[in-house]
Amino acid sequence: MLRIHFTTHDLQNIRISRRPDPLWELVCATCRLVTHQGPLEFGAWRRSVRERLATDPVAGRALHTLQTLVPPVGYIPDFLTPTVLEGGLPAALEEIQATPPGRLRHELGRLAAARPLPGWTTALGRPGDRGLRSLAKALEISATTLLEPRWAHARRAIRDEVDLRSRVLLDGGVLALLESLRPLARWRAPVLEVEYPTHRDLYLEGRGLLLVPSYFCWRRPTALADPALGPVLVYPVTARPLDSITLNDNGLDRLLGRTRASVLAEVARGGPRTTSEVATAVGIALPSATYQLTVLRDGGLVASRREGQYVRHSVTIMGHRLLDGEEGELQQMGQTVGGTP
Repeated sequence: MLRIHFTTHDLQNIRISRRPDPLWELVCATCRLVTHQGPLEFGAWRRSVRERLATDPVAGRALHTLQTLVPPVGYIPDFLTPTVLEGGLPAALEEIQATPPGRLRHELGRLAAARPLPGWTTALGRPGDRGLRSLAKALEISATTLLEPRWAHARRAIRDEVDLRSRVLLDGGVLALLESLRPLARWRAPVLEVEYPTHRDLYLEGRGLLLVPSYFCWRRPTALADPALGPVLVYPVTARPLDSITLNDNGLDRLLGRTRASVLAEVARGGPRTTSEVATAVGIALPSATYQLTVLRDGGLVASRREGQYVRHSVTIMGHRLLDGEEGELQQMGQTVGGTP
C-alpha cells in the first residue's frame, strides 16, 4: 500500500493532467505488451503491435532498447517519465536527454540490482556519449509503434475521465474528488491509501499532487519511486461521464434490484445528495433509502460524508463505471453487492 500524506496546503494544490502523458502511456504500454492483462481491452492492440514488429526491424530494435529499462514488474527508472505538462512527446524526450549523470547512475544502478543490464547503459550521460540521444530516438519510435494505434481512443478516454473528475470536484470539492478515487484509493484524512505492490509512505510536504489518468495503466495506480521528485499519482482510467442513464438497457436493475439501482442512478444524476433528497426523488421511505445507500456504500459504489447535520452521498468512479454498463464490471460487482431490492 502507498500512503500519501497530505497537509492543508497539499489539499489546495491537487491538479489533474488534462491530456495523456506520452511517456507514462509508453511505459505502461510496454508493460501491457508482454503480459496477458486486459485481454478484452488490449488483446487486439497487442496482436496489431506484434504484427507490425514482425515486419519492422527498426521498431523491433527500438522496443528492445526500451524493454531493457522497463521490466513488466518491479522498479522502473524515474528519469523515463519526467513531468512535462506542455510540449508533448518532443519536450519530454528533451527532458530525458537533459537528465543529470549522477541521477542516471543512481537510477540505473538500482535497476541493475534487480536485473542484468547491457554495457551501453553504464555509459549513459558521460561526456561525448550519444546514448541518451539514441535512447530518446528509440522512445520516439516505440511511441509510434505502441501508442499511435490507440492514441485517439486514449485521448477521448482521458478527456472523459477529466470531465467526470471535474464534475465531482465542482459538486463536492476536493474531499469528494479524493473519495471518488475508490476502489483504487481510499481517503482516510489526512492520508490517501492507494492500492500498491509495495508498502511505502509519501509525504507531500506542501508540494501538492498531480493526478495523471492513464489509458494503458492497468488495475492499480503507479507513482515515481523517488519521493524527492514532484509527487505524481498515475491511475487507470476507469469510467466515462454519463450522458444518460438507462437502467433497463444495461441490466443494472437485474444485478442490484430495481430500487437499489434507482437509488444509485439518482445519486449519479444529481451529484452529492442527502438521504432525504434521494428518498424523495426515488419515491421510497427514508429508512429504505438509508438501507439502500448503506449497501451501495459498503459495495464501494457510493461515498458518503457528513456536512454539518447532513450526510451527502456521491457516486464513486466504480459506481459510474457500473452505470456505464461495462459487462466485466457488472460480473465483478455481482459478487460484491447483492441483488435484493
